[in-house]
Amino acid sequence: MSWQNESLGARIRVALWLRDEIGEGGTFSKARIREAIKGTEQVDRRMRDLRPAGWVIQTYRDKPSLQPDQLYLERIGLPIWEAEHRAAGLRQISAKTRRFVYERDGHMCRRCGVAAGEEYADDPGAHARLTLGHVNPHRSGSGAHAEDLITECARCNETVKHLTGVQMTKEQVWDRLKELPVRGKRDLLAWMKVDHRPLSATEKAWGMYRQLPAAVREELEIDLEKLMRS
Repeated sequence: MSWQNESLGARIRVALWLRDEIGEGGTFSKARIREAIKGTEQVDRRMRDLRPAGWVIQTYRDKPSLQPDQLYLERIGLPIWEAEHRAAGLRQISAKTRRFVYERDGHMCRRCGVAAGEEYADDPGAHARLTLGHVNPHRSGSGAHAEDLITECARCNETVKHLTGVQMTKEQVWDRLKELPVRGKRDLLAWMKVDHRPLSATEKAWGMYRQLPAAVREELEIDLEKLMRS
């Protein structure tokens, strides 16, 4: 099956082009893929539609070494050109549901706590990009309803989706738990019982602030400084 076959759908052609012309570990530009898949509207969107099917395509926001016009194919996911995988990742999440989940989760990754655009403490120069993941990413047929979804940063989303034997053991996690102070143990136990980590009002405000454009954040910082001096 060839990506040059114009009778195939755009999503399939994009996947085949990435497989045959780029390959895992390869970089490319949006201009190059648009040139290859001519006459097709929203080629960029068709490429993004591959991500829910396990394809890992990074931008300069995820990988600082890339130029703004470059993308990096880290992993080829499900072979969506095969009949049994044609619908993989195509379950649509409505804009209303997406907005509700982001607001419910305080515009913060509910796995690691990083806010939109915030720099990772362990990876200077890399900034978080929020996306939606499934509460149970490995369960077949996970839905597109709010209760099935969770706000994740792109890094946690890919880590959870492709979790393998590098997962921490029960003993390793237990060693970390034992080191927590009494207050920390008490808080963690409460979160375990409800399977949820509540955000404080300050944390929620921080998450909402981080998802705003830089210029608006600067205005809010000035406004808050004035308020605190008044």
